[in-house]
Amino acid sequence: MVDDKEKNMKCLTFFLMLPETVKNRSKKSSKKANTSSTSTSSSSSSSSSSKLPPVCYEIITLKTKKKKKMAADIFPRKKPANSSSSTVQQYHQQNLSNNNLIPAPNWQGLYPTIRERNAVMFNNDLMADVHFVVGPPGGTQRLPGHKYVLAVGSSVFHAMFYGELAEDKDEIRIPDVEPAAFLAMLKYIYCDEIDLAADTVLATLYAAKKYIVPHLARACVNFLETSLSAKNACVLLSQSCLFEEPDLTQRCWEVIDAQAELALKSEGFCDIDFQTLESILRRETLNAKEIVVFEAALNWAEVECQRQDLALSIENKRKVLGKALYLIRIPTMALDDFANGAAQSGVLTLNETNDIFLWYTAAKKPELQFVSKARKGLVPQRCHRFQSCAYRSNQWRYRGRCDSIQFAVDKRVFIAGFGLYGSSCGSAEYSAKIELKRQGVVLGQNLSKYFSDGSSSTFPVWFEYPVQIEPDTFYTASVILDGNELSYFGQEGMTEVQCGKVTVQFQCSSDSTNGTGVQGGQIPELIFYA
Repeated sequence: MVDDKEKNMKCLTFFLMLPETVKNRSKKSSKKANTSSTSTSSSSSSSSSSKLPPVCYEIITLKTKKKKKMAADIFPRKKPANSSSSTVQQYHQQNLSNNNLIPAPNWQGLYPTIRERNAVMFNNDLMADVHFVVGPPGGTQRLPGHKYVLAVGSSVFHAMFYGELAEDKDEIRIPDVEPAAFLAMLKYIYCDEIDLAADTVLATLYAAKKYIVPHLARACVNFLETSLSAKNACVLLSQSCLFEEPDLTQRCWEVIDAQAELALKSEGFCDIDFQTLESILRRETLNAKEIVVFEAALNWAEVECQRQDLALSIENKRKVLGKALYLIRIPTMALDDFANGAAQSGVLTLNETNDIFLWYTAAKKPELQFVSKARKGLVPQRCHRFQSCAYRSNQWRYRGRCDSIQFAVDKRVFIAGFGLYGSSCGSAEYSAKIELKRQGVVLGQNLSKYFSDGSSSTFPVWFEYPVQIEPDTFYTASVILDGNELSYFGQEGMTEVQCGKVTVQFQCSSDSTNGTGVQGGQIPELIFYA
């Protein structure tokens, strides 16, 4: 005999197959049957009927034309219990270290979305159908992969595994990609997460370009742009040209032009290729003394000799520089810089040295192979924040107190110095200590003197090197002046000034102890490159 449960399931299956009118009749007949049945069959029927409403409810919801819900909508992510949370963290740590532990039974139940379940497969041997041996000889790492997931994330992997020329290999060697960079790319493909680090972002960009993962490549470029500085600008310039990233190339040139001397003195400059060296030496807007350019080229030549396993001799330095030596504008150096520097370096021939000395002194100048026209450099812009200036018999005095103002810009600029007011009582000399801070951290400072002629003009005071200013962040500009004479001071200050394509906002600084604020005082100008 068939038990009651099996009978009920058969009846339920038949009920679901009936048209709507027949279902209604069967409901009525079932009610009559229930009243006339025995107590045993009644309990059985009530047990069956208690299960019917949820089934009917499901049928009704399936017939409605509601928008389908994704797993994440149906199962909103909640903080798992302690046991589940520890298991999830264990899987993430497992994937990073590639321990390849066997997941617990029903591990799929720990993750409500396909994205999270897919992430469990990242760097996991479970169900892996391909392996990659990544890295150069002696530094390889064997990483598991899943062809379907990889093909969905990269057109190159799709062609590799499912294209017309696909090769059915269980192990693929990739000697030109660093293991850490390849893992970062896999993490993006499997987990939809971007995890970049300063020491691997360039290698990750190379991997993203090679396997055509454009969104990861864009993230790498954005990371590089935000971390761009004079220390790494030359290296990034070389790489941006290699990766054909014109936006990044332009940003690199902006930094190199404005902070040329810092960039040329950086260790990264010696790591660039010859083509990038030539492009920098040709740069018309390079904002640096030519003696600094000359010394940087010699430093590069020394490192290049080591790369080529050449002896560190003057002849070999000149050899590796080649025609790039003539891109250095030696005739435009100050005479002292040439006499005490380039002329005694030994890199120039005797004839070249004599001809350049004649170029400095003789009326009839000899022809030179070197470029003799000075670089244009960058033209500084001045942001003036006062509409008028004045002077009074009892102010503005300086007794070691600080004049300070805060400012923010909407585009990246490079602050080269400040414009300051001078004496209102005739010619006078001032000692000025200028400083630039961000959130209390000193970014640049300099101690210098300037001479004022008694006019209401502003007089520039420069930092040793231009200071890079990021947009949408307030910086504090300060100056401590020492001088016996009263000076002019600004009036009718503006909270916002449009200077070319740059908008500058001003606000009062708590560091100001000498009266300077938005409405009046000292530091009338910010001098910057943009």
